[in-house]
Amino acid sequence: MKAPQRLRSLLEEGFIDAVVRQLMSGKEAMVYVVRCGDETRCAKVYKEATQRSFRQAVDYTENRKVKNTRQARAMAKGTRFGREAQEAAWQSAEVDALHRLAAAGVRVPKPFNFHDGVLLMELVVDADGAAAPRLNDVTLTAEAARAHHATLIGEVVRMLCAGVIHGDLSEFNILLAADGPVIIDLPQAVDAAGNNHAQRMLLRDVGNLRDFFGRFDPALLTTQFGAEIWSLYTRGVLQPTTPLTGRFDAQQGPVDVDGVLRVVGDARDEEEARLLRMRTGG
Repeated sequence: MKAPQRLRSLLEEGFIDAVVRQLMSGKEAMVYVVRCGDETRCAKVYKEATQRSFRQAVDYTENRKVKNTRQARAMAKGTRFGREAQEAAWQSAEVDALHRLAAAGVRVPKPFNFHDGVLLMELVVDADGAAAPRLNDVTLTAEAARAHHATLIGEVVRMLCAGVIHGDLSEFNILLAADGPVIIDLPQAVDAAGNNHAQRMLLRDVGNLRDFFGRFDPALLTTQFGAEIWSLYTRGVLQPTTPLTGRFDAQQGPVDVDGVLRVVGDARDEEEARLLRMRTGG
């Protein structure tokens, strides 16, 4: 196929040799299958901020580190330089998260290069060597649902132990590779210790997994892995090998009305975003 404008510089500079086809178009990026020598990889071309439909970006970028104080001031003021710096930081966040998580043993695509707003990474494939499907496009048996859910809960724990929360984890950004689930789409990943919304995002990520796999195995709908994991994390005892039960006894205390309202609002926004993804396939 004819190379899109955003990929032409990578062709000219030899990062890729050919563009095979478009793989998908999502809310934040276009993904293409490309050839790099004898290997087939994928190229993720990030959309401009004005074209993205990703919501509540301020929650995800809270307390992210920037290169210097000048950049931080410009981002806070919303100057042109600041907007460009913020966009660059948003894109590079996924690269940083992929390297960090791969080093921690989390199942994510292997990153190769990041150049001119394009991320080159491993193409995740199924048993036939074709591009792996998203979980949203797969029908599972109850047994397979339990197995994949357990695997992904383990990946969430491993991510959290590495200090990272996905922040938008659902069946739409998990691929089912030949050897099991692989987590993708990480530009909104947050620092578990440095973001005030970390607990809410972790609970939502785990809740999304529960709700999806619970369609195939209703017994999963009663589990409380999110609250259990966060409790172990905040007590400093969570490890990748920590046994989990899926049960959690909440301590009684005063009700945080503002917090409840935020959760309700976030749930509403997440449902609207989910419906949008179903309509657009992104």
